[in-house]
Amino acid sequence: MALKCNVCQSERPVLKRPKNGSALCKTCFFSCFETEIHETITTGQLFKRGDKVAIGASGGKDSTVLAYVMKLLNDRYDYGLDLYLLSIDEGITGYRDDSLETVKRNQHQYGLPLKILSYKDLYGWTMDAVVKETGLKNNCTFCGVFRRQALDKGAVAIDCNVIATGHNADDVAETILMNILRGDVARLKRSTNIVTNCGDNDGQSEGTIPRVKPFKYCYEKEIVMYAYFNSLDYFSTECIYAPNSYRGFARTFLKDLESIRPSVILDIIHSGELMSLKETTIARLPARGVCSRCGSISSQSVCKACVMLEGLNSGIPKLGVGKSSKVDAIRKPIDSCVDKRLDF
Repeated sequence: MALKCNVCQSERPVLKRPKNGSALCKTCFFSCFETEIHETITTGQLFKRGDKVAIGASGGKDSTVLAYVMKLLNDRYDYGLDLYLLSIDEGITGYRDDSLETVKRNQHQYGLPLKILSYKDLYGWTMDAVVKETGLKNNCTFCGVFRRQALDKGAVAIDCNVIATGHNADDVAETILMNILRGDVARLKRSTNIVTNCGDNDGQSEGTIPRVKPFKYCYEKEIVMYAYFNSLDYFSTECIYAPNSYRGFARTFLKDLESIRPSVILDIIHSGELMSLKETTIARLPARGVCSRCGSISSQSVCKACVMLEGLNSGIPKLGVGKSSKVDAIRKPIDSCVDKRLDF
């Protein structure tokens, strides 16, 4: 007897869902996938009518499916959202230039306006130039800091008040693992929040742009299958610098765990959500202020992006990747030299 879809009991299943093991036909899979995202959006109150939403678009599977599903659900459920595609060009030859061509095709396929900002225009550096200066060890740290700030600047440029990112359940679980392995307990709560921004500890500081994760509970495998069955146009090549990242090791560890216990991804997320920490100085994130140089939200007088740029421009790239105390020790001689030049 042929196996039937667990939902409709009539069609032949095309996949077994990794999160719960149910066998679904294509139609029922689409329905379940889209309905779960709709419930995540409504339960988490990610948007309100009239919001202008910048969808972080890289051309990869996650952001492509996010743009497709957000447009579909916005039309189906009448969210009343204005949707935009926002892309950041990090300046990685043979990777980002190719993926941006995919984003440009998505712009026409989905009928959404597109804004592209580059590291070169914003910071005067491309990631290729940064890697040439720093080597492969800490390049993802530079890219992550620059990208987070660039998304904020891009959203402001197109007058959006919400940023939607394609971070999926695997990404969230990886971040939780990384914070635990680093002993960074202060960021555990923030890493599990479905709505975050660069504001205060609760993520609701005035003047900052909230970031939402509609795919927080979506498995990466299901996003890939959804893109495949819908014949979506996306770019599948991994960043040429990513294999050296700390996240890559956490991802490999998580995949090994998932092969033994498929529910481990959601288990880790739920564990992170339920963790409660004693209110101590160690477990409390620093208060946020404004960077004295660029005006961005920062917990220090000078934000991380500006410190990194200072290091790159001064020929001391390690300036931006150390602990705050070490960074201050390195910066003092630089500031002293600057003061002497000004006195002269």
